Amino acid sequence: MKKLLAILLCGVLTASMLVGCGSKSDKEKEKMNDGKLKVALCVTGAVNDMGWCQSAYEGLKLVEKDLDCEVAYTENIQAADMVSAFKEYAANDYDVVIGHGFQFGDPALEVSELYPDTKFICIEANASAENVASYVMKCEETGYLQGMLAAGMSKAGKVGFIGPVQGASLVKIMNGYEDGAKEVNPSIDYQTAWTGSFTDTALAKEAAQAMIDNGVDVIGHCANEAGTGALNVAQDAGLYATGDSYDQSSLAEKAVLSSAVYHVPELIKTAVSDIKEGKFKGEVKELGMAEGIVEFVYNEKLMGKIPQNVKEMLDKKQNAIKDGSFKVPCDTKERKGK
Repeated sequence: MKKLLAILLCGVLTASMLVGCGSKSDKEKEKMNDGKLKVALCVTGAVNDMGWCQSAYEGLKLVEKDLDCEVAYTENIQAADMVSAFKEYAANDYDVVIGHGFQFGDPALEVSELYPDTKFICIEANASAENVASYVMKCEETGYLQGMLAAGMSKAGKVGFIGPVQGASLVKIMNGYEDGAKEVNPSIDYQTAWTGSFTDTALAKEAAQAMIDNGVDVIGHCANEAGTGALNVAQDAGLYATGDSYDQSSLAEKAVLSSAVYHVPELIKTAVSDIKEGKFKGEVKELGMAEGIVEFVYNEKLMGKIPQNVKEMLDKKQNAIKDGSFKVPCDTKERKGK
């Protein structure tokens, strides 16, 4: 009986917080927070994945340090739990709630109507409202360069690419990789697979092995933590690969030629700074290589394996992207055969 009463009381208190929080003004919240902005982060995987989610966590720690924010985070959030996670943080008077990934766009729009005084930031989404903004990285730019490198290094004329769950922010990388590869070799055999998971390394291993069995000799990915499985399979097979989100050369140092590095910490700091400085706009804001948010980096240990003409080709294209003389197509539509 005591347990039942405790549960009922908890429900009443939660309901009270939900109702009360929705009506608090910005000034009341600021006073309650002692002037510190409360920032929460939601991610789909582990914050130590050496990739996508870890980069967001480092961004959270950066705003804690540089912007004197009070922070919290929740990892391994499934799609079905995103709305409730957002609601919980908003109900507990967090001023800013960040969803790291395109999947958080719709949940942010839904919850934002209930908590107009909370700002919702979505990374790589296409959501915007009065209190919702999306900060998008031009990941297709590094995808294009990675594809050029893969095609330049492939002896078989076959390259593969592995993604996690279909979404515009990931499809654009997969398509950019293909476009870059086909600039180097228009007839290249481009094989792709979606694992359906951001964290299951076994699924990425299976997809990579299937590609290798089909003749692929360079493999790329944008599969978050799951992608490390593909990198390991490539290394075990004595083949090359490209990393994503983070400098992943240490994960498979004999295989990873280069990585697409997304400076998510700086992106998150920019978003929170916009709020602190009163510059927040409910919009979709794009930042890429020219702004230093997206970067193409080599594995220094394998530089000697890359032919000089391939390096020069990549340097030329990278400079063209940065100075605006070449614009990488941002194709977010899934192509046939993928």
